[in-house]
Amino acid sequence: MPEKNYQYILVERDERVGIATLNRPKELNALNNQLVGELTDALQEFERDEEIRCIVITGAGEKSFAAGADIKEMSDKSPIQMMLGGFEAWRRIRQIHKPLIAAVGGYALGGGCELAMQCDMIVASENARFGQPEILLGVMPGAGGTQRLARTLGKYRTMEIVLTGAQVTAQEMHALGLVNRVAPQGEHLTEAVKLAKTVAAQAPVAVRLAKEAVNAAFETTLEEGLEIERKNFFLLFDTEDMREGMRAFIEKRKAVFQGR
Repeated sequence: MPEKNYQYILVERDERVGIATLNRPKELNALNNQLVGELTDALQEFERDEEIRCIVITGAGEKSFAAGADIKEMSDKSPIQMMLGGFEAWRRIRQIHKPLIAAVGGYALGGGCELAMQCDMIVASENARFGQPEILLGVMPGAGGTQRLARTLGKYRTMEIVLTGAQVTAQEMHALGLVNRVAPQGEHLTEAVKLAKTVAAQAPVAVRLAKEAVNAAFETTLEEGLEIERKNFFLLFDTEDMREGMRAFIEKRKAVFQGR
């Protein structure tokens, strides 16, 4: 993937893992429209790159993953300006097929919390703090916070978080099922990349279809979700990687997946 000159993000790769770093540390990586646009562009570049099989999103420095949207940028916006600016990028992030892992250190608040929850897994430093403090500014979450929190934490804990703006520790979010792993302070990116490499070692088509099936559980009835799961399961029997995986199991060796 050719390197691009982004202003607010950094892009690198570690073997088959793409890493996108939000890079506004002085502003605690606050999400302005340009940063979100650059992030979306980078994720789509990783999506097109056949060498990349899993993607990690993190924030520069240990103080913050992303401390929310850029309030200065949106404070004087009209409803129509808000509707037309920025939110299309969030839809494009949702359409990324490769697994996304958030590596969260410090604050993941407001849009930062919502960005982490857009990912498929979350690895958090023990100093991470999650929250939706929009209510303290006279507004509410607008990029998925109410919906994704409620689907994971349930109605009552979500109501408390959204209606009080309280921050929640990584340890509590781990207990509640929102965080996959809590890493020692400063080790969140290392742990996230380790997890990403494990995912990247699997058969890419199977990973894509498995991600689609899991996501369907939150968007369909049980019967519809089971149908999607069965369809994707059957489709994988037409892949070379399925043959390789089963041959390797029978021959007691490690499978080498090619993404075909």
